[in-house]
Amino acid sequence: MTSKTSKDEFHTAAISTPGGAPETDEASAAARFGMRARLARQIRGMTLKDVAKVAGCSESLLSKIENGKASPSLPMLHRLVEALETNIGWMFEETDGEEGIVFRRGARPLIALDPLRQGAGIRLERVIPYSSGHLLQCNIHHVEVGGESAGPIQHAGEEVGYVLEGRIALMVGASTFQLSSGDSFVFRSELPHHYWNLGTSVASIFWVNTPPTF
Repeated sequence: MTSKTSKDEFHTAAISTPGGAPETDEASAAARFGMRARLARQIRGMTLKDVAKVAGCSESLLSKIENGKASPSLPMLHRLVEALETNIGWMFEETDGEEGIVFRRGARPLIALDPLRQGAGIRLERVIPYSSGHLLQCNIHHVEVGGESAGPIQHAGEEVGYVLEGRIALMVGASTFQLSSGDSFVFRSELPHHYWNLGTSVASIFWVNTPPTF
């Protein structure tokens, strides 16, 4: 039985480069994600019903996602990639280019996820170029004033982070911590986790996780 999905379970996502014009608008980003989701599902021989059941969403919402008419929230992204046995990096990657070693300043893409009704929310600046061969995944999470992750999130793995600037609150399990520039953290990804900006300026977190889920 699939669960009823609220309007907060999906919205739009966009990809841009720092300091430059967006590489794509929200519609084309959603269309690319939908195409990848459909491809991953078909490769695994799964029906819409199969994926919807595992991801905990309705078949109608999943159909909208595959047709580029909706984009999932961050928690739903995690559930979808687990159901499809892939990861978020591949779902949003513009091209399947060769594995890189160096990612130059200004060339790292920004993935904008979970826009809030008010405020810009969270952007993920990819530090490690996406490749199926990487055991680690690393992003800089830029959290706008009032921004927060849609959570709590749980998945397999381990995570470590370092606050580059700003102030954040980090909830892990039943504990909540207040962190500022220079503070670091580590936790098992199976624990429910959630974070938000506590300050009056953008907060940036250097965030590494394994295995890759973003």
